[in-house]
Amino acid sequence: MFTGIVEEIGQIAAIRKGSASAVLSIQASKVLEGTKIGDSIAVNGICLTVTGMQERSFTADVMAETLRRSSLGVLGKGAAVNLERAMAADGRFGGHIVSGHIDGTGEIVSMQREDNAVWVEVETPPQLLRYIVEKGSIAIDGISLTVAKVTDSSFSVSLIPHTGEETTLLSKKVGDPVNLENDIVGKYVERFLTFEKPAETSCQSVDLAFLAEHGFA
Repeated sequence: MFTGIVEEIGQIAAIRKGSASAVLSIQASKVLEGTKIGDSIAVNGICLTVTGMQERSFTADVMAETLRRSSLGVLGKGAAVNLERAMAADGRFGGHIVSGHIDGTGEIVSMQREDNAVWVEVETPPQLLRYIVEKGSIAIDGISLTVAKVTDSSFSVSLIPHTGEETTLLSKKVGDPVNLENDIVGKYVERFLTFEKPAETSCQSVDLAFLAEHGFA
């Protein structure tokens, strides 16, 4: 589990591609502290397992499903990425519940400055947009953000200077893809409401007669 509070910006040092998968080597420093092989690190919001560690980098396997669902497949050597270690049990919940399981991608369609903030508008398919609500939470490339506006085809967030400086989002340009993870609560609520309940079975009540019949009186 993650919080969407990016700890540092890392850099892809190498990509070794398979037929449909890849192995990434990512330069980092802060997220390596206390990390061991088998731990989880979110890379642009994608939960990856650390499979190897060097002095200033770590490696992680990326399977085909992850490449299909995310923007990792279009990144090249030298690309900057947002990094966050899995949340410690005694840590602060500064963002929101982020699983690191990407729902899909969106595309930046506009970036506009308003005084000290920058508005970023992201276009995304209906199957993702249905879970995005005004003043709700969204993770963009692993960054916990508040949804400020929703239209029929897009949503917008507003970044304060600190978020812009500590993440990669403002280094992107119009047309770039971003990883999106919807608030998990909405997805579970929809599942519960649409799940077909099994036929109810008859249940005999427990009373004094029932207890006597079964030797408890």
